[in-house]
Amino acid sequence: MRIPATLVRGGTSKCWLFDGQDVPASRDQIEALLIDTFNAADPRQIDGVGGATSTTSKAAVVSAASDDDVDVDYLFAQVGIGDGRVEWGSNCGNCATAIALYAVSHGFVRATPGTTLVRMRNLNTGTRLEADVTTPDGKLPAFGDAQVPGTLATGVPVTLAFLDPAGGSTGSALPTRHAREELSVDGRNYLVSMIDAGAPMVLVAAASLGLTGAESLAELSDFVPVLTEIRSAAAVRMGLRAPGSPVDHAVPKVAIVGPATDFITTGGQHISGAAYDVSIRTLSMHAPHPAIGLTSAVGVATAAITAGTVVNAALAGGAIQTPPDAVTHLRIGTAAGIIATVATVDPFGRPARIGLERAARVISESIIFTRATAAVRASA
Repeated sequence: MRIPATLVRGGTSKCWLFDGQDVPASRDQIEALLIDTFNAADPRQIDGVGGATSTTSKAAVVSAASDDDVDVDYLFAQVGIGDGRVEWGSNCGNCATAIALYAVSHGFVRATPGTTLVRMRNLNTGTRLEADVTTPDGKLPAFGDAQVPGTLATGVPVTLAFLDPAGGSTGSALPTRHAREELSVDGRNYLVSMIDAGAPMVLVAAASLGLTGAESLAELSDFVPVLTEIRSAAAVRMGLRAPGSPVDHAVPKVAIVGPATDFITTGGQHISGAAYDVSIRTLSMHAPHPAIGLTSAVGVATAAITAGTVVNAALAGGAIQTPPDAVTHLRIGTAAGIIATVATVDPFGRPARIGLERAARVISESIIFTRATAAVRASA
């Protein structure tokens, strides 16, 4: 089979994007297609289009939305690496950034002079997003000069906003009804906050692990096994899986949290603790994330404005007190540098909109050859 696909870099991820008209309608058949085209079962993905890292083994199926207040629907896929399966339980903000460009370049949304608004809905979680894509003279540029921490590449400027992000997977921003609690794993207790905003997330107080929250990626690598166990236990506590059921490595997201302190980025830049508000280090699947996933940034921003969470308690200058209808700026210190978020709360104190500045670039328009299963071939 010959499958049209577009490779787009969004922020610090690369995503293969497929038009919903070019792939089967069944999620099982889409999964079979992705497993083959990415060569998911191979840890190096050497015979496929996957990049063999969590940030480059991503895909989405994009379709025109039927609702008047949404332009495109998309189904996000985190494709396995050395694991012949696809995880469907989450969203990806970096891929949403890529989809915004794709929507303009493929005519789902007509470009307008200056900026073009793209309204998106993630079908995995129901989350709605808006992106303002820079389109000078009503055209999408091939290149741009915007840059984000975690890559030296530049791209087209995109402002991405998550709308009403809380509770998309569990129905509540605090799935366990506790802002902060102790989670027991293998006989040891860890102080955590479990948040559902952007994506389900477990945030671990760095001190519980004997860490600061500003560790290098190499230092964090030693803690991947215990953080994976914490994620597994949190998934049960949050109602995301039943005890003994297969572990999903995409959700909940997991991060360690500490107060702002001086550190050196992966690019060798010295960052002063006075330049940002809270230290965050996250995992992506089985490895430390080189920066932070955008859904994780949304979770951190939500935790920052939620009294009692480990993020709220770790903030420089004390906990944020956010009155209704207020706007809160949060600077997150990641291994790659500082990510800025802007959170707007509704009259009830809940996050109504969380925005981030991103960059994206269309890399390739391609035809992918695949050894389709009989079921996929029959449906195409």
